Amino acid sequence: MSDSNGTLSACSPSSDARTGSFTHGAPGLSDGLLDALDTRLAVTDAALDADEAARARAAARDPEPVDVCYVPADRVTATTATDWGDEAVAVLERFADDAELPAVLGLDPAALAEALPRVRAVLDRQPVADLRADLEDGYGHRDGAEEDEHAVTAGEATATILSGPRAPRRAGPRLKSMERATRRRGLRSLALFTAAFLDAHGDPTRLRVTLPKISAPEQVAAFVEGCAALEAHHGIGPLPVELQIETARGAQRVDELVAAAGARAAGLHFGTYDYSAALGVAPDQQRADHPAAEHAKHLMALAGAAAGVPVCDGSSAILAVGDRDAVFAAWRVQARTVRRALELGITQGWDMHPAMVPARLAVVVAFHREGLDAVVGRLRAYRRGTSDGVLDEPATERALVGFLRRGLACGAIDDDEAGSPAGP
Repeated sequence: MSDSNGTLSACSPSSDARTGSFTHGAPGLSDGLLDALDTRLAVTDAALDADEAARARAAARDPEPVDVCYVPADRVTATTATDWGDEAVAVLERFADDAELPAVLGLDPAALAEALPRVRAVLDRQPVADLRADLEDGYGHRDGAEEDEHAVTAGEATATILSGPRAPRRAGPRLKSMERATRRRGLRSLALFTAAFLDAHGDPTRLRVTLPKISAPEQVAAFVEGCAALEAHHGIGPLPVELQIETARGAQRVDELVAAAGARAAGLHFGTYDYSAALGVAPDQQRADHPAAEHAKHLMALAGAAAGVPVCDGSSAILAVGDRDAVFAAWRVQARTVRRALELGITQGWDMHPAMVPARLAVVVAFHREGLDAVVGRLRAYRRGTSDGVLDEPATERALVGFLRRGLACGAIDDDEAGSPAGP
């Protein structure tokens, strides 16, 4: 189950195992016919090989952080990560012993009791796993000089955050879109943010940029060209780009958007409310688990699976602020949508307030704890070539390993619990 570095990995079938080693025809199938079929499918074979290579690279990367925390750029300071952590811990301690909390989060009381110490450990270590300094909807429209100032101060603060205590794994800006009205503003803010980040000795390998409201691959290609110019100016490597899918046109063409981003495509983020509004969904029905939203995320998942690009769910607009009833009402919604996303294979989502983080972590940790024993048992049986009541296949092996790797990464599972299912 572990590779030479002790990392969980799945066994990949060899080329011969996939295609066979046959070099001659069979009765009724001449060598000439088989050679002609190989020629006809050469382009398709090459595309599938590229897809497989992309998926292999994605599988080898560390699992995505559980959440992405969005903070308006003018509120990003050097202490944002620790401030979020302190507030998240405070709200968790406020309600951890509340008898109603298990029902609020949709969890068995014993499962929640097991999860909470792990949630607290994550909050103490890395309460903000991934940070976006928001220069788009969460920030709004300001005059040019004001946004210039905030792009610079957010870039400087982000560099400090990444080198400080309880630092996120990565961070970067969400910009305004490449639509005509905001294109130059968005690119200018990216340039100012990046320069300030680097001047403050920020690590460019930990930068991540989110591009919202994409409708056409040409917008992505234009944005990539802008990024390339900035990278050449500063002498840094390619900036990973997250593509935010929140327009009807974008959802219809998501595979083309990913192709336009090429190797820079680092994530597909769903914009729940812009997308729902575009489809005419009533405001009180706009939510991450609405059927229209799930249809869009299925399209994103298809494109992402082919290219090895992960999908990230949108946020809940109902914030966990105010009195007990208000916080619990927000957590009920979030717990339901986070659980549903996990069931759909989407393991990452946004949070727009620190009080949302504990609820997300509790559901994610409990989800992985609940599945741990069955996953380890199935993987052990598969590796031994025995049956444990389930007939698993190579694709399922990869899914089982992926589950354990994600559980380890988010603090839900310990190394000794993942064990070595291939062993005796």
